[in-house]
Amino acid sequence: MMRTRPLKVALLGCGVVGSEVARIMTTHAADLAARIGAPVELAGVAVRRPSRVREGIDPDLVTTDATALVKRGDIDVVVEVIGGIEPARSLITTAFEHGASVVSANKALLAQDGAALHAAAEEHGKDLYYEAAVAGAIPLIRPLRESLAGDKINRVMGIVNGTTNFILDKMDSTGAGYQEALDEATALGYAEADPTADVEGFDAAAKAAILAGIAFHTRVRLDDVYREGMAEVTAADFASAKEMGCTIKLLAICERAADGGSVTARVHPAMIPLTHPLASVRGAYNAVFVESDAAGQLMFYGPGAGGAPTASAVLGDLVAVCRNKLSGATGPGDSAYTQLPVSPMGEVVTRYHISLDVADKPGVLAQVATVFAEHGVSIDTVRQQGKAGEASLVVVTHRASDASLNGTVEALRSLDTVRGVASIMRVEGE
Repeated sequence: MMRTRPLKVALLGCGVVGSEVARIMTTHAADLAARIGAPVELAGVAVRRPSRVREGIDPDLVTTDATALVKRGDIDVVVEVIGGIEPARSLITTAFEHGASVVSANKALLAQDGAALHAAAEEHGKDLYYEAAVAGAIPLIRPLRESLAGDKINRVMGIVNGTTNFILDKMDSTGAGYQEALDEATALGYAEADPTADVEGFDAAAKAAILAGIAFHTRVRLDDVYREGMAEVTAADFASAKEMGCTIKLLAICERAADGGSVTARVHPAMIPLTHPLASVRGAYNAVFVESDAAGQLMFYGPGAGGAPTASAVLGDLVAVCRNKLSGATGPGDSAYTQLPVSPMGEVVTRYHISLDVADKPGVLAQVATVFAEHGVSIDTVRQQGKAGEASLVVVTHRASDASLNGTVEALRSLDTVRGVASIMRVEGE
């Protein structure tokens, strides 16, 4: 039997995502009520610019006083889609204190202060859901913390930023340079006027922190995530990748150590074999590849950004939180019982592709091989091309630690036969 008294929802932010949330709540009101067991009512919308016309939203619901809105006491769920750290953090904790559960899409805040927010939710017996914070419409958070709760997850690796994937895919498919591909992404609306958060990996790093914390039941903050941008990726790197049967993606990688005693989280460009499922992810799409003991290999794929896809994830959380409200229960909260340390990047072990500019004369390859051997880095393959006294030497290693590789590169730079290190790129997914 359906409850007639509506559950009241406060919406913080009414931009691209927020306006879609409001639209879906209105146009799908009957279906949402049937799925929840009670109608849901948009009780207030907090914005910064109240004079803007917002189609489909009653102007009487619009306010600039977000704090007063979340303090009302009759609000059942607060949906936070304003982003950033403050005032979002204060508004969310205030919502808990005044009896509301929270649905958020705020990856930056959750990556930085997720533990404190979960603690506040638990203290007040409220829900904190954030499916939309990581990969837009792709169901990912709930499968990790609910569907796979009985399994042991060993690795989560994915493309979690559509802007960067569009740029790299364009470079791969057309031979365009980085700036040319970025300009096209900007013109098409995939990249912001200031693309730094995307192309330097900040956005992906926040998502990696959230994913690692959930997957490994430990505390991983944004500061724990190694981050490397993609502005240095060149057409020559793609040419080398193709020769190896690979492409290049900006990957977020979260791993449990082989001995189970630590975890790592990192974001950086990497070569990945064309046979790997992530290699076929094109355009602005996202995909996350999960490896676990019992389930084996799983991949989650779909649109990772945009108003409607992100709103879909927000509404999914809203339905779940409202159902919990009606049943008097709360969903799964923070699970950080393992308290595993996060290892530094220097201890991460992977394969490497190194391109060197060298003098084209006898003995160069032997010198280079000796340096690798002295630093305990085993060489898998070597390819040399040269003309007119200059040559390029491409070395692909077996698995080595980041620290040992860095030491190798520094030693190579000291050789008088090595003119420069053209590029260094990790090789993943093998």
